[in-house]
Amino acid sequence: MPAYLWPLFMYLAVFALNVIVPGRWVDGYVVNAETGKKYRYHLNGLIVLFLSVGLWGLVCSQGLLPWNALFVHRWELVIGACVTGLIASAVIVFMAKPVTTNPLKDFFLGRIEQPQLWGGRVDAKMYLYLVGAVILELNLLSFAAHHVQMHAADPNPGVYLYVALFSFFLCEYLFFEEVHLYTYDFVAERVGFKLTWGCLVFYPYFYCVGLWGLAEAPNPHLPFWVMPIFATVFFTGWMFARGANMQKYWFKRDPTKKAFGIVPEALEGRVLVNGFWGLSRHVNYLGELLMASGLALSLGHLNAWQPWLYPLYYVALLFPRQFDDDRRCARKYGPLWETYVKRVRWRIIPFLY
Repeated sequence: MPAYLWPLFMYLAVFALNVIVPGRWVDGYVVNAETGKKYRYHLNGLIVLFLSVGLWGLVCSQGLLPWNALFVHRWELVIGACVTGLIASAVIVFMAKPVTTNPLKDFFLGRIEQPQLWGGRVDAKMYLYLVGAVILELNLLSFAAHHVQMHAADPNPGVYLYVALFSFFLCEYLFFEEVHLYTYDFVAERVGFKLTWGCLVFYPYFYCVGLWGLAEAPNPHLPFWVMPIFATVFFTGWMFARGANMQKYWFKRDPTKKAFGIVPEALEGRVLVNGFWGLSRHVNYLGELLMASGLALSLGHLNAWQPWLYPLYYVALLFPRQFDDDRRCARKYGPLWETYVKRVRWRIIPFLY
């Protein structure tokens, strides 16, 4: 099979696993306007990830593909993914009725808010994030294999740390699938080019840009003691991101439930103002930035520019998004949001921004 078609095959394989692998059925946060009931979701992401990695390992161990095949053919894969992502975006957008008078805006942002198949057995948003995570994990493993093959006598320990941290990030994201049903992407966004192409192409192929640029680089021979520092930066970010999302999730499920031993304090029982959400209005974004920075540092090539494209992407994504999210919350909560803004002054970074 030409490498240009590998992405399409992987998309279909993950789709099939998403359909047939048993999982949990849960109610989400968003209400279906037609039925008045919450959307239901079939969640099996972590199992699908493990099965996908196992199948990839089986293929490579049987000699059907070399372990570093995804690195060797990375440019063909990206081209094939781009074409497939563009076609998929057009199909999911233009099969629905327009929501604006601007077709380009409709194409980019989408027209359908919650596309599902078979009563939620496959949810478009959940599938897109899942397939992006699976292919990203396979890329990480294949790129690391290429590095080890090139530098078998002296591999960079930062490559192992980078893959371990990123794998943890992907596994814990899929472990907490239900929590993400309460986040901005699932509540506020429609499915268009931004989400479809982003998850099929940008997510799996750009997020690993650090290894994309440095898989063939030699061991920088940094002192071993710096590795725990880089990991600490990552896990500090994870604490903020996961802690904030969990606190919000528990509050929306049960406004009286303690989060990490903290009794929730909320304005009129609707807007959290303590715990993580008392530090800044988008403290979870700070967590994402710190995790990305920890990953960039972990490769050890501190003067290389490629790994820093990943945290810079988060700056470009999250800083504008917090303005959009603030406007959405201002419309939703009215004067209550103004009170929250006065109470919690900082947008993302406490005491700085």
